[in-house]
Amino acid sequence: MGKVTLLLLFVLLAFANAAPRFDCLPEPNGNQGACEARGCIWKEDDTGKNAPWCYFKDGVGYNLDSQQGSTYNLRKNGGPSNPWGADSTEIKLTTKSIGSVLNVKIGIDGRYEPPVDFPRETQSSTESLSLSTSFSNGVFSFSVVRQSTNRKLFDTSIGGLIFSDQFIQIATYLPSENMYGWGENTHQSLRHDFTKYLTWAMFARDQPPNSGSLDTVNLYGVHPYYMILEPDGKAHGVLIINSNAQEVTTAPGPSLIYRTIGGNLDMYFFPGPTPEMVTQQYLKFIGKPFLPAYWALGYQLSRYGYKGLAEMKTRIQAVRDAGIPIDIGVADIDYMQRYKDFTTGDDWAGFSDYVKTMHDWGMKLILIFDPAIEATYPSFQRAIAANAKFIEWETKAQVQTAIQNLYPMAKDTKIMLGVVWPDNHVAFPDFLDSTNNTQNWWINEFVNYQSQVAFDGIWIDMNEPSNFGTNQDHPWYFDSDDHPNDAPLFCPTNGSSPWEMPPYKTRAVWRFGDANSGAFLSSNTLCMLAQQDGGKQRFYNVKNLYGLTEAINTQKALFKATGKRGAVVSRSTYPSAGRYAGHWLGDNTARWEDLRTSVIGAQEFNLFGIPYVGSDVCGFIGTTTEELCLRWQQMGAFHSFFRNHNTIGAPAQDPAVWPSVAAATKKANLFRYQYLPYLFSLHFTASLSGATVIRPVFFEYPTDAETFNLGYEFMWGSRILVAPVIYQGTTSVNAYLPTDRWYSLFDYRYGSIMSPGYATVPAPTTSRIPVFVRGYSVIPRQTPSITTTATRSNPFELLIAPCPLGMGEGTLYWDDGETIVNDFNSYDYHQFDFMYNSTATGGSVTITHSKKSSKISLPTLDIIEIFNYPSAPNFRSFTINGKLVNVNVQRSTYSGITKILYISTEGLVNLSSADSIVLQWSNAGNSMFDISSASSDEVGKMKALNTNRYDELYF
Repeated sequence: MGKVTLLLLFVLLAFANAAPRFDCLPEPNGNQGACEARGCIWKEDDTGKNAPWCYFKDGVGYNLDSQQGSTYNLRKNGGPSNPWGADSTEIKLTTKSIGSVLNVKIGIDGRYEPPVDFPRETQSSTESLSLSTSFSNGVFSFSVVRQSTNRKLFDTSIGGLIFSDQFIQIATYLPSENMYGWGENTHQSLRHDFTKYLTWAMFARDQPPNSGSLDTVNLYGVHPYYMILEPDGKAHGVLIINSNAQEVTTAPGPSLIYRTIGGNLDMYFFPGPTPEMVTQQYLKFIGKPFLPAYWALGYQLSRYGYKGLAEMKTRIQAVRDAGIPIDIGVADIDYMQRYKDFTTGDDWAGFSDYVKTMHDWGMKLILIFDPAIEATYPSFQRAIAANAKFIEWETKAQVQTAIQNLYPMAKDTKIMLGVVWPDNHVAFPDFLDSTNNTQNWWINEFVNYQSQVAFDGIWIDMNEPSNFGTNQDHPWYFDSDDHPNDAPLFCPTNGSSPWEMPPYKTRAVWRFGDANSGAFLSSNTLCMLAQQDGGKQRFYNVKNLYGLTEAINTQKALFKATGKRGAVVSRSTYPSAGRYAGHWLGDNTARWEDLRTSVIGAQEFNLFGIPYVGSDVCGFIGTTTEELCLRWQQMGAFHSFFRNHNTIGAPAQDPAVWPSVAAATKKANLFRYQYLPYLFSLHFTASLSGATVIRPVFFEYPTDAETFNLGYEFMWGSRILVAPVIYQGTTSVNAYLPTDRWYSLFDYRYGSIMSPGYATVPAPTTSRIPVFVRGYSVIPRQTPSITTTATRSNPFELLIAPCPLGMGEGTLYWDDGETIVNDFNSYDYHQFDFMYNSTATGGSVTITHSKKSSKISLPTLDIIEIFNYPSAPNFRSFTINGKLVNVNVQRSTYSGITKILYISTEGLVNLSSADSIVLQWSNAGNSMFDISSASSDEVGKMKALNTNRYDELYF
C-alpha cells in the first residue's frame, strides 16, 4: 500500500471518528467574523454531513467540585464560555432510582419546574441502570450504563455541557443509530438519520406539517422523549421533563445534542429491555392512555366549510346510502355563530333535532371547540362573573389599551386580547388557575351547551395556543372577506423583555428567519412575558403545556356534560396528554407524501403514549384525487382515530364522491368493524397496563435489522401486520414479513401460509390492502354492521391462526362501551382468555372467563374460523365441557385445499355459562363438507351463508 493511499485512509478515518461539532452560530446569516468574535472555530464542512461551520472549541463543561452521596456539585471549568448568557458557576447533578427508572437531574434548586402531574408509577424490569462518572481533560462527564451488558446508553464524555439562565445544553454519544421519537415533527422515516446533522425544533406552534420535503420545523406539540434499540435488540427510553422551547440535533457518531432555554435538565431513563416494556414503563410513569368509547373507534366524517346543516346531512346520507359503515358526524367551526364557542349559527337551525336522528341511527356527534373566547358575548360575561382567569399581561402598563377599551367587560383588566376566528378580539382561558374558577366555568359552558346540542365527543383545536397576526402590521386576515381587520397583538420585541427576545431563540424561531423577518417565539401565539395563575407562571415556561391543560379540563367537561367517557381529540399535546385525549396529525396536505408520513406519525404517537391517533384521511389542504383518497381510506381504516376531513373551498372528498372509493371504503370499513373487538381490546390493554396499539414492526422483532426502519408497515398489537399501499399508480406492495409464521388476511391467498422475507403481493384497488396475521393468534372479532352500535349486538367470532405446533392464544376485553373509567380495579368489564390446541386427532378451544361483569350482557360466540387446520373434523363430535353440541353442518365447512375450518352455529357458545369453557372435537378421515368435493348446490348455499368472507378464495 502506497504512502498516498495510507494518508488518504488516515484522513478518512479521522473524518469518521471526528467528534461532533457543537453549533456556535445557529442564528441566520452567520459569518466568520461573528463566529470568531464568540471565540469559536470557523471551518467549512467538506464532509457533506451538514455540519455547522462555526463550532465550539474543546473543553466546554464543568469540573466536579464535591460529592455527597448521589449528589455531585459541579463548577464551571476554564473552558469556552456560553455566548448566550453568563454560565452558571455552580450546578448540581443528582441521581436516584424510582423503581426501575433512573433519574438524572442537572440544575439549580428553585428554578422553574413544569407543573405536570405525572403518576410516576414504575414497572419492574429484569434490567437495572446505573450512573458512572469520569473526569478527563478538565471536563466532568457521566454515563448511564446498562448493568447486564455494561453498555453505555448515555455517554456525555462527548463534552459540551452548558448551563445558564436561558440556555442549557447537554450532549451524548449513543449506543446505536436506531433512535425513534422526539416530536412533534414530520418524520419521513421512522428511524432518525445520523448520517448528517439535523436539528429538530420542539415548540408548540400552529404549523401544518410539510411532508413534501425534509422539514424539521416544529409542529403542534412537544415530546422530548426517545427510544433506542441497542445493537443486541434490547431497548431503552429517555424522557426529559422540560416545557420550554427546545431542540435536538442528531449528528454522526451517533450522537445527539439537546438544548433548551429554561428550567432544568430532568432526565428519566427506562430500561426495557424490550421496546414494548419500555413503552409500558414510560406510560406508567407519565400516565396510561384514556380508554376511548367503543363508538369512537368507528368511522368519522368531517369537513371545514359546510355551508350549513343541510350540507352536512347530505354528505353523511351519501355515505350511509353507499352502505359504508359510519359512526360519527363531526362539525368544524362552521356550526358556530360567527365562530364563537358554545353558540349555534343560523344556518344550523334544527341541529339538535338532527343529532337526535343520528342517535336513533346509532351514530354520534363530535363538535370542535377552540380555547379562545370572544370578549363580547355571554360566555365571556359568565367567565368574568365566575372570576375565571385568562392569560394576562405582566403589568397594566403593557396592556394595549386601544384594543382593551373596545370591550367593556375586558376594560381595566390585564387580560391579553388576541385574534382568532371570531369577529372580535378574544381572551385565552388560564387552565393553570389554581383557584379552579376557570376550570369550573369551562366545564359549565360545556354542560350548558350539551343541553342544547347533545354532542358525544369533543375536538379541541388551536390550542398551542394559536393567535393570528402576532407582531404583524398587515396580518393575513386583513385580506379575508370573512374576518374584520382587528388590530393585532404586539409584543415588546425591541429587546426590553428577556422573555420575548431571549439570547438563544432555538430553531423554532430561526427556521422561519430572524427578528428582521418577523420571526419570534411569540409568532402565531401570545407574548412570552404573559402570566398565568395570578403571576405564578410565566407563559415563556408553560406555553407548551397549554394543550395538555386544556385537554385535562375538557375531558372533565365531557364527563360531566354527557355522563359518559366519549373521547376528546386535541391538536397540541405534551407527555401524558394521552391520559385525557387523542390526537390527529394536523392540517396535512392531499399528497402521497402526507399519506406516507401519516403512517409513521401514528406509530410515533403510540410511542408517545397517545394511541388514539390518526390523520385527516384523503388530506386536509388542497384537492385530493380519486386514487389517493381510495388508498388513504384503506390505510386509515387501520388507525384508531379514523376521520375523513378537508378544508374550506376544496371539493367534497367523502368516499361517496367516487363509486370506486365508496366500494373500497365499504370493504375496508367492514374489515375494521369486524375486527373492532380486537382493536378495542388493544386499547383496553393500553389503558389497563400501558401499551401501544399501533406499533412499529421492530417492537416484535428487535433483532431483525430489516424492521429497524420499516416505517411504512405497522402492527395492530402483536398479532396483525399491515402493509398499506402508499405510492401512486401501484397495485402491489413489496411487503416484508419477519421470520415467523404468517397467514394472509386479505384477498390474496386468504388464510394461506405466507413465506417470511420480502414478497411482492397484489393490492388492486378492489381488494383489501395487504394484511397478515401472525401464528399463535386467537383474534376476537364480530359480524360487522353499519354502526358500532349495531355491530356490538352481533355474535362474536374467533379467528385462529396457529403456530406450527398447532397452538394459539388471545384475549378479549369487553365493557358497555361508554362508562367512565375511574379505577380499573373497581371497573365493571369482562375479560376472556382464549387458548387453542390442535393435534392430528382433533382440536380444542379453551375459554377462560378471567374477569366477569354481572351487568354487561354478552353476545354468543357463533363463528370460529381456523387457518391451517390439518384435516377434516367430525362435526358430530363437538362438545362443550363434555356435552355434545349440535353444530350446524350446513353453515360449517372445511376445505382440504385451503385448510380452513369454518365453524358456524347460532348460539354455539354462551360465554356467560361458565368460568371455563372447553370446546373440543375430533377429526374424521373424510368430511362430506370438504369444499373441494361439494356439489354446485352446496357451494351456492355456503356462499350465500358466508357473505362476510372472501368466499371466492375458497370456491
